[in-house]
Amino acid sequence: MQPALLDKSIVIIGGTSGIGRSAARAFHQAGARMILVGLDKSGCDETATELSNVIVQDADACDPDTAVKAIAAAVKQHGRLDGLYHVAGGSGRKFGDGPLHELSDEGWRRTLELNLSSVFHSNRAAVRQFLAQGRGGAIVNLASVLAFSPSPAHFATHAYAAAKSGIIGLSKSTAAHYAPHNIRVNVIASGLVDTPMAQRAAKDPAIQRFIQTKQPLDGGRIGTPSDLDAAAVFLLSDAARFCTGQVLAIDGGWSVTEGQVAAE
Repeated sequence: MQPALLDKSIVIIGGTSGIGRSAARAFHQAGARMILVGLDKSGCDETATELSNVIVQDADACDPDTAVKAIAAAVKQHGRLDGLYHVAGGSGRKFGDGPLHELSDEGWRRTLELNLSSVFHSNRAAVRQFLAQGRGGAIVNLASVLAFSPSPAHFATHAYAAAKSGIIGLSKSTAAHYAPHNIRVNVIASGLVDTPMAQRAAKDPAIQRFIQTKQPLDGGRIGTPSDLDAAAVFLLSDAARFCTGQVLAIDGGWSVTEGQVAAE
């Protein structure tokens, strides 16, 4: 059996740390040819050293030109674009995100720019390229279970939740519109995953206790970036050719459990 992504030309926005970097490793093993975009220069350099035959660009996902340039590089290097995985995003707490009555205008604007506008920019660029090629393609966007399964005690960041909900709405409506062009758009909604962005939560003893029952699978733990890799590979591969507009929650059971209620 040949690798699932053999010779696929894929761009990962946010591909040099955390979930994106883990995905890049998995895609590399699955035979993909990649352009990776990362914001942190040291992370870009480390990823470029680790993964052979991968082009890494240091750029801001919030810049509308970033995805355009990455996709152009993929087309120049590989002759086409087959898939886009948008992982880039982050917490808006430092900008003022929080509960609605405390949420600042700056917190709202910056959080949506980072987590939703960046997805708009990359998805638009990918769809334009797919239409120009006339052969379809696949997009996978990373969202969060907080889009539809809130946690008011520990994760009351309402701009972030709105942005992640927006990713789902954008992805579904895009999937519906472009299905006749064989352009597929799907979403992975993650639970709490141990990434650089999640260190506040991952190191909080109260949240650690909460996660033991809120994400009860595999002993009750915080997720690892690699937990999402197989789904991303599948959704970008030809094996998922009949799948679009779907939201796959990879959350350790978060969205179907109450938390702090022991299972019988």
